[in-house]
Amino acid sequence: MTTDPTSKSPAKASRTRRIYAFLSSFLFLISLIFLILVEVGNTRSRPVLNSIYFIKLDLSHIIPRSVPNAVLVNSIARTLGLHDFYQVGLWNFCEGYGNEITSCSKPRTMYWFNPIEIILNELLAGATIALPSNITDALKLVRLASHWMFALFLTGACLTVPSILLTPLSIYTRWASLPLTILTFLTAFTITAATVIASAMFIIFKKALQSATDTVNIEAELGTTMFVFMWIAAAPAILGWLIQFGECCCCASERDVRTGRRKGSRKTRRPVEPGAGDGAADGEEKAKGVRRRWIGGNG
Repeated sequence: MTTDPTSKSPAKASRTRRIYAFLSSFLFLISLIFLILVEVGNTRSRPVLNSIYFIKLDLSHIIPRSVPNAVLVNSIARTLGLHDFYQVGLWNFCEGYGNEITSCSKPRTMYWFNPIEIILNELLAGATIALPSNITDALKLVRLASHWMFALFLTGACLTVPSILLTPLSIYTRWASLPLTILTFLTAFTITAATVIASAMFIIFKKALQSATDTVNIEAELGTTMFVFMWIAAAPAILGWLIQFGECCCCASERDVRTGRRKGSRKTRRPVEPGAGDGAADGEEKAKGVRRRWIGGNG
């Protein structure tokens, strides 16, 4: 049994390409969902949002025990308005006592977390806490990195929407794969770059705080949920871009099938029985033989 490549419908013949196109669109949808979770995390005091943060700073024992009267000084700092902990999101920070958040700052664009400013604003006038130079240097890096991180996360979210809607267009022609590959690359790049910057920045910031335990005692805890959501958002975006990149040269499109450039999926070809295409030729040969015998007999 053979197959007739001309008997396929373009839609059926491009089934493989259709599957990959919708798969890439679905991957970008997953990425968008987790990007939204990253961007709304820690914006207000809610049970779910409270667990989505980049880093959590415990200042309940900010004065080390090695300092005389450390317990008394920590108690005074709390009385003056210093909260037990602060946790950082993309738009703002939240603060609280014990394990309960009491308030969150107003969300604002290009936000960056400055613990020195917060501490000084919440203590009474004239009260100061001197932080070591390595923490100050780390804050400069945090400011620059936070601005880039904020811009990249928002850009990635904006690019994800057209990626979801436009990637199915690659089903119809391979020419659409080139601009879609560029679009999806920018989407994956911005999300991944923001994720890498956020991960590196807060890990470095945590290590800087841990190295200053002789001067101040600030315990830092990275937000596992936020980190997981960031990388889950980045991974499908990378896979979606790789699929679009592969479709530039692989898998027949509907236009390829119509123009005969590619045959598409073999499963969609109509089977032809052996010898079925020779029936007309056999009949013609038989007719010629009859005519020859008839002419020879009359001669």
